[in-house]
Amino acid sequence: MTSKAPSQTQPAKNDRPLSGLRVIDMSRLAPGPYCTMLLADLGAEVICVGGGRAGNPLSTFARGKQFIKLDLKAPEGKQALQALAQSADVFVESFRPGVSERLGAGYEALATLNPGLIYCSVTGYGQDGPMAQDAGHDISYLALTGVLGALGPTDGPPAVPLNLIADFAGGSCMAAFSIMSALFERSRTGKGKYIDVAMIDGAMSLMAMHYPVWGTAILPTRGEGLLNGGNPYYCCYECKDGKYISVGALETQFFHNLWQRLVESEVPDHMDVANWPMIRATFQEKFMACSRDEWSDFFQGTEACVVPVLAPDEIWSHPHIRHRHPNAHAQQVPVLPRFDQQPYPAPETDIEDRTDVILSALGLSQEQIDKACPETERNRIPSRSWPPAIVDTSA
Repeated sequence: MTSKAPSQTQPAKNDRPLSGLRVIDMSRLAPGPYCTMLLADLGAEVICVGGGRAGNPLSTFARGKQFIKLDLKAPEGKQALQALAQSADVFVESFRPGVSERLGAGYEALATLNPGLIYCSVTGYGQDGPMAQDAGHDISYLALTGVLGALGPTDGPPAVPLNLIADFAGGSCMAAFSIMSALFERSRTGKGKYIDVAMIDGAMSLMAMHYPVWGTAILPTRGEGLLNGGNPYYCCYECKDGKYISVGALETQFFHNLWQRLVESEVPDHMDVANWPMIRATFQEKFMACSRDEWSDFFQGTEACVVPVLAPDEIWSHPHIRHRHPNAHAQQVPVLPRFDQQPYPAPETDIEDRTDVILSALGLSQEQIDKACPETERNRIPSRSWPPAIVDTSA
């Protein structure tokens, strides 16, 4: 049993695990919206609140969600948001510390109305500390936590990865995991919870395997060691067609399979670092003899851990990806996880304005709804889309 406030409207039921769960999403950019997309994929009703200068959430993560717009500077807008929070199980926001409080949407205010509310704040640096109010992005959080300093070659600057580590793994996925943990606890205690998800914390947690071995033979410095490019049997090689093949033959049996299949000579001691230059030179020469796809076919089923490096637009034609996710494509990644070997189809994407429908279902009159978000406010709200409008004026 929970102490969630009774709702005048209940989430629509479906056959997914989170059916009946209502989530209010006031987050922006990527980490919060991707977190709530994961919840929507599994059946939660996610209501995204847009409005004001911040605009609307990225449409990239819109599937399975409903969208409303509120003027949170107006008393009626704040009251409408509070009515939503009273009916909700989860509230997600990603403003800098203190902003939600100024909007009347802070944890204390909403928890007073709904003691069973799970409230999750997703920020880069967390709710406290010297940098809590600082601006940042994925690269900033990786830089601060030592992740960026461990990536890339020894003789150059750190390699900048896509914003997957802090934003999505350390932010979105950690937030979703934390929310589900808090909901499980609420099922026992009936009490809500405040969750402070900081992307720097998530990035640090992901380094659990690597912090302890930094400066050792396993990971002596950037670009050297077992797992970050220094190891010749855990890296990528250029092929005849200019494309790349990945090699991940860490264990002895996999390295033996790789060497015997590719080189056909006595297998060297791959754990002896003194042999690494010879192994790398041998692999570089061998892999240049054929194209990437020829090598992929050559090593298929050989237990050598050799896999083609595919560009994002190539993966949808790979037979294994097609088998696992026959309905997925570049604009619609698969729903995860897969339960009982039956993948769920992706929910529909509908970014129509549902302000009137949702607020009226909560018992607000049309006059109250119009004051909560006047027509002029709705029309001026900017849309956020991905990708941004980058231009090249050099031509």
